[in-house]
Amino acid sequence: MFHPKLFENRNVVITGAGRGIGLEVARQFLDCGAHVLVHIGRDADRELPDFLMEAEADRRAFLIAGDFATGHGARDFIAAAGERFDRVDVLVNNAGTMVGRFPAGELTDEQYEKIVHLNQTSVMEVTRGVLPLLRASGDAAIVNTVSISALTGGSPGSAIYSASKAFVATYSKALARELAPDGIRVNCVSPGTIETDFHERYSSREKLEQTRKSTPLQRLGTPGDCAPAYLFLAASTLSGYITGQVLEINGGQLIC
Repeated sequence: MFHPKLFENRNVVITGAGRGIGLEVARQFLDCGAHVLVHIGRDADRELPDFLMEAEADRRAFLIAGDFATGHGARDFIAAAGERFDRVDVLVNNAGTMVGRFPAGELTDEQYEKIVHLNQTSVMEVTRGVLPLLRASGDAAIVNTVSISALTGGSPGSAIYSASKAFVATYSKALARELAPDGIRVNCVSPGTIETDFHERYSSREKLEQTRKSTPLQRLGTPGDCAPAYLFLAASTLSGYITGQVLEINGGQLIC
């Protein structure tokens, strides 16, 4: 595990951190001494784990609810970041979901716009809004969550979600080049099939078992498998010469 002072006195902003991979990323940053602005999504009444509530009581975590699918959700979150931090050392754009599986011929304009806004537009909005705080760091990192489906196209019904993740991957590479003079590195973590409530909602048990059997490591991933990659890419002492990259975390799915 990482040193408990790796991110001491560092300010971290994480979107989509109320569950799954984002929640584990928040936990590990807190374990390494960071102060973390935690976006917990639109369900502010959902019960959160003890470690997060304890960190909030200690003023090491700041919990912010907000729905990025709405026109003002990202704007309100950016304002909250500016109220709490005078600089941001790490931005993790993790918010996003498939919304649903929609066959290409039946996809409505409303469904399309919601998927794109949540998975693509909000990443741009949050990045743009937090950029002055990132520049104030002088040694900042952005880590964006994409997906194995950005390369494979995903399974039926996930075309727009997969395309939105491909957008984020390309956007990140362009940002890496543009923001390098500001001392800001930009990379992506690309999870494969990870055991979270994402797949409980959008994948059948049969499909998940088929994926498990076809994965070289013979198991599905966990949030704990993914989270260390975010910390690695965020720490300049560990990855200071890495930018514009996509780190694939998938148990070997891509080599099959």
